[in-house]
Amino acid sequence: MEGINYLFKVQLLHQLVPQTTISNDMGSLPLPLNQYSYPNARRDNSVVDDFHGITIPDPYRWLENPDAQEVKDFVHSQLQLTDSVLESCAARPNLRHKLTNLFDHPRYTVPFRRSHNTYFYFHNSGLQPHNVLYMQNGFHAGAQPHLLLDPNALSPDGSVSLTAVSVSQHADFLAYGLSSSGTDWVTINIMRIQDKHLLPHTLSWVKFSSISWTHDTKGFFYSRYPAPKEGQLVDAGTETNTNLYHELYYHFLGTDQSQDILCWRDPQNPEYRFRASVSDDGRYIIMYIEQGCDPVNKLYYCDMSELTNGLQGFGNKQEEEDPHAHATMLPFVKLVDTFDAQFQYVANDDTVFTFLTNKNAPKYKLVRVDLKEPINSWFDVIHESERDVLESACAVNGNQVIVSYLSDVKYVVQVRDLETGCLQHLLPIDIGTVNGISARRQDSIFFFGFSSFLSPGIVYQCDLGTQAPVIKIFREIVVPGFDRSQFHANQVFVASKDGTKIPMFIVARKDISLDGSHPCLLYGYGGFNVSVTPCFSVSRIVLARHLGCVLSIANIRGGGEYGEEWHKAGSLAKKQNCFDDFISAAEYLVSVGYTQPAKLCIEGGSNGGLLVAACINQRPDLFGCALAHVGVMDMLRFHKFTIGLFRVLVLYICITITFISDRGYYSGHAWTSEFGCSEKEEEFHWLIKYSPLHNVRRPWEEFGGGSIQYPSTMLLTADHDDRVVPLHSLKLLATMQYVLSTSMKQSPQTNPIIARIECKAGHGAGRSMQKIIEEAADRYGFMAKVLEAHWIE
Repeated sequence: MEGINYLFKVQLLHQLVPQTTISNDMGSLPLPLNQYSYPNARRDNSVVDDFHGITIPDPYRWLENPDAQEVKDFVHSQLQLTDSVLESCAARPNLRHKLTNLFDHPRYTVPFRRSHNTYFYFHNSGLQPHNVLYMQNGFHAGAQPHLLLDPNALSPDGSVSLTAVSVSQHADFLAYGLSSSGTDWVTINIMRIQDKHLLPHTLSWVKFSSISWTHDTKGFFYSRYPAPKEGQLVDAGTETNTNLYHELYYHFLGTDQSQDILCWRDPQNPEYRFRASVSDDGRYIIMYIEQGCDPVNKLYYCDMSELTNGLQGFGNKQEEEDPHAHATMLPFVKLVDTFDAQFQYVANDDTVFTFLTNKNAPKYKLVRVDLKEPINSWFDVIHESERDVLESACAVNGNQVIVSYLSDVKYVVQVRDLETGCLQHLLPIDIGTVNGISARRQDSIFFFGFSSFLSPGIVYQCDLGTQAPVIKIFREIVVPGFDRSQFHANQVFVASKDGTKIPMFIVARKDISLDGSHPCLLYGYGGFNVSVTPCFSVSRIVLARHLGCVLSIANIRGGGEYGEEWHKAGSLAKKQNCFDDFISAAEYLVSVGYTQPAKLCIEGGSNGGLLVAACINQRPDLFGCALAHVGVMDMLRFHKFTIGLFRVLVLYICITITFISDRGYYSGHAWTSEFGCSEKEEEFHWLIKYSPLHNVRRPWEEFGGGSIQYPSTMLLTADHDDRVVPLHSLKLLATMQYVLSTSMKQSPQTNPIIARIECKAGHGAGRSMQKIIEEAADRYGFMAKVLEAHWIE
């Protein structure tokens, strides 16, 4: 087939790109901004790929090398441009000031319990860069909290963050993971809790790992990748090579990492990832094997009571056989050896195990199996609901289980009998999100967190030791100056292009008039089986109060709001449904009178960044501003970087409406189960239709409307993002600036196309409070300027 130039032929676009109707009277009108002088970016027209007979140029391939001086120069010049634009945003300093004031309030997480009565929790006094870990011996009168670990003392600029904590069974030791500059690479440290003494040995090259202690407190299981060979060391977090050959290890306290026991690896399947947890009775190791990003896993187990001389003896056996190869691994039994469904451990009584699964149940159910008879003993404990999604299950109080359901994107919490599954109690909670259920099977008291669009956060304590559950507020987060009575949150159901009803939340001031005059922020994600549920956001409240902004969240297909069927309806060949749903949500906001295209901003992160970029390609007339965070923009090459075959973790920082939390940690090649892969011809044709990088075109030429241009756009990325590597945003940025502006003498594109590139930061996790505030002020200050939203005191 004839080669395709980078602007793409109109004829080919009509064949490959879903057709949309563009209305001239809805076009993004030029704003009174200066014509921007974009930095020159070299185009290497010699780089051309052949995809199944179709040639695709990639003139900015050189931007894939983060260490090249030319790339650093490009980033520097773009930062200078962005700074000049942000300096002209009048609302930016006001936003920074208000955000700082509103964030300055105490916050607590749900406590978790170890040993007999020792509790651990995180606390932030207000503006501390990172939350601080505390411990407390009971919550009786007079009990005092003790600071255990303050990550703010680990780096002067807040670039080192705490990513994981695991306390041993008897509260003797704390294993914790540290990340630098937001990278996914983690270093595990170990502290003796009694005197806060740090053990000398640290564990490196850890990534996508749990930390699970054995009950004898001799050590813990964790996962890692092989260390780079000599001469291959890089600045961890800036590399773009794929991560392969994940391995499961056991670390004994007081020993060097080189002596850790190799528990499992699979050289024949280098893309597999391994995660282990110890059963509640301390007898079994449960290993989850994952591939790709779908909610499926294999599940193996090992009975540690059958290991002669325990794990220590097994380690000695490894050294005797082959001290270098460590060929002998733990004798795991394969309970589930296919990637057909997801299985998550809930509880066990001896050999009888209870799992949460989506096996033949896209909305999930609770099942039980006896390991002695694994073939014929499976049966349902809690059947799949016809309508609601079973989100979680936690054993508590001996023979009870706390289950949470998602019902039309709102949480329901129940107490059921663990043995029979029978409903015992429905816990009274408001419309919102339940998070952080903290329960142990031996305890009658458990805790859970709650928040909503208008509730900053409540930690509830529930006592099941009485005939009826006794629920009380344990802690409540109060935001000084926030008056929830000024706002209203409601849910609507919008008809998408194919008639599917899409739920959408809308938050606005109570006195709003539907005259189309209001700035509006529409947020979406739509991928990886992730549900976007009601959550409090300081940034949202500032926008609503001081910019008169309407806030909306569309629960589009591809997410997990209605189970795996909803997810599958927005993935692979059906990915276009996500964009259609989001566009329909935007059209609804305009048609009802909440806003107008020139005042509508769309925002999303990671998979949501892809969503935003694809939608402005398909409907540039419908939006006045676009904020795309760390998006997957090159759909033809994403699988070649970091672990592009794995699922994206998109951290949902509720306090800033930044991103959403995914159930996985993965990126790169693992996403092929969500998107497909360009190396397969059929899937290439799915991807080329919507790949943001390959569908940038001039709307004034495509649709014959002289006033139509791309909305003002800010692409946000970070130099240490090793999940969605920054090359995605950099290549799209260079392409948009070239196609829409620098390739023409007098371009109709007057709306700015800029990037905010964070240094010493990653995909969103572990950012300091100061970075959160600065980024929110920058992107929403930019939004306020281009939407002509005026500050309201």
